[in-house]
Amino acid sequence: MITDSGYVLTVSPAAANLFVDDSMRFTARLMDGNGAEVKAPSSWTIDNAQVASVDTLGMVHALAPGSATIHISGRGASATASLVVAVDSGRTLTIAPSGADVYVSSTEQFRATLKDRNGRTLSAPLAWESSNTAVATVNAGGLVTGVTAGTATIQVATRGLVAAAPVTVSPMPASVVLVGAGDIASCSSTADEATANLLDGIPGTVFTAGDNAYENGAAADYANCYNPSWGRHKARTHPAPGNHEYSTAGAAGYFGYFGAAAGDPDKGYYSYTLGAWHIIVLNSNLATNAGSPQETWLRADLAARPVKCTLAIWHHPRFSSGPHGSSTAVQPLWDDLYAANADVVIVGHDHLYERFAPQTPTGQADAARGIREFVAGTGGAGLYAFATPAPNSQVKNNTTHGVLKLTLYGDRYDWKFVPVAGSSFTDSGTGRCH
Repeated sequence: MITDSGYVLTVSPAAANLFVDDSMRFTARLMDGNGAEVKAPSSWTIDNAQVASVDTLGMVHALAPGSATIHISGRGASATASLVVAVDSGRTLTIAPSGADVYVSSTEQFRATLKDRNGRTLSAPLAWESSNTAVATVNAGGLVTGVTAGTATIQVATRGLVAAAPVTVSPMPASVVLVGAGDIASCSSTADEATANLLDGIPGTVFTAGDNAYENGAAADYANCYNPSWGRHKARTHPAPGNHEYSTAGAAGYFGYFGAAAGDPDKGYYSYTLGAWHIIVLNSNLATNAGSPQETWLRADLAARPVKCTLAIWHHPRFSSGPHGSSTAVQPLWDDLYAANADVVIVGHDHLYERFAPQTPTGQADAARGIREFVAGTGGAGLYAFATPAPNSQVKNNTTHGVLKLTLYGDRYDWKFVPVAGSSFTDSGTGRCH
């Protein structure tokens, strides 16, 4: 406290200790010779701007370890307060993911989070580094790129803290093809013959998305309607059942026709590996609610196979602009897939083609983590008119039979709708795995 011309200026607190990134308000009180408080402008400064800053209202923000003196003046009087800044030992720096498998020429986004002792997220410049740039590089934003097969450690540093994660780089696996559709064969139509002709010229694994043999999925329907067309690709088919399969008790015709390829007849859900991808076939004709046997199995299956790229197939669409519309009954399946960072869902039921933008289980657009759904009910059954447009629908067509062809790579996928002979509609594009 220094007096001048009868005024007395005091500052509170007179001394303070702060952690880096903490803030504190200092207050000043100016009094005249009679002890009455005087309202007057004050000037705040600090003698070490590298340690802390002070604004015109006395708010001090700690920047770096060290000491400084805060000066205030007004009406010819001045006062000082001392400040000591130290590093917060409770501060943490974490990196995510905690480790990653990356293919040559593919990328993985790493992120770092700095928090104080109270769990508050802090902003600070980050320095990223790779221990072996011949194997993997990392840019200033934490994006890691695989260069050649091997291992490296990705490190991030800030404010005296360091976090690291291992990266294993492997050669990019060969691409594989998954092709098929739902709502397929009827003895009263020849459209399934036309789509089967497309399969004749497309190598790879065949999927079905349910309602494979009309009208009732009976043994006779499979023998007389499905087998003469799509049946010639039976040996390379991984099927899914639809509601028409269950028009026959226990979907006995479906399970009897496909045998072990259809999974346990009491379940009808299973998974397999195709190239670098994890493929999950679900049975939307059974209970799908949270805690049901199928949903419980799905969570366990996803946890046991934490791969980069995951695709699921079932019959009833979570989202559709067709007459059957969007089913909330299958949302628990989508919840689990979304939580596991799955990439693609293929469905049928509505006899049309529709592609959606990546979205959340509740239908919110999500370019970063959303799942892309394809409605591919174009295998041969009569096509439907569209009904209420569903949000996030990007492309749709209800005049063309065809198959959906997916080329699956280690870190991405290409899609193409292949129309039957004589039709011109198509749709194609590329998506990256999460």
